[in-house]
Amino acid sequence: MIRAVMKRRLLPPVLLVVVAAGLLSACGSQGVSVPKATASVQNGAKLFAQRCSGCHTFEPAGAEGSATKVSDRERVDGPNFNVRKVCYDNALYALRNGGYSGAIMPENIVVGKQAQDVAAFVAEYSGKQGAHAASPTGAAVRCPPLPAGVGR
Repeated sequence: MIRAVMKRRLLPPVLLVVVAAGLLSACGSQGVSVPKATASVQNGAKLFAQRCSGCHTFEPAGAEGSATKVSDRERVDGPNFNVRKVCYDNALYALRNGGYSGAIMPENIVVGKQAQDVAAFVAEYSGKQGAHAASPTGAAVRCPPLPAGVGR
């Protein structure tokens, strides 16, 4: 009898925890949204969502990993690619070498064709929400076209 009463009392809290965990797992996950992109760029978007979204914010990949306010910033926050434009060669360099400082981002987080796909995705979609103002080092970023055979 006591077991039956305890079982009935435990069921609602356990059920509540399971439902709460399911809802929380969906927080911050918007999903990948690059419908007209090539298969290579779509693959890059999926890989970015899987491996880069914890530290970077990038709407086309459903990623919300970096701070949007200086007061919320953490040491591991990467650039917000919604506003920062990055060219293919620069993205590929960062993927191979662990960013530009080499202190936080793991190097070779994707390699080979996967790195090319992620770099093509970042080059194609980054900076769309930026003001395209001059960067701290000079004029606004203008990227050359993707190399032949990349992102197609």
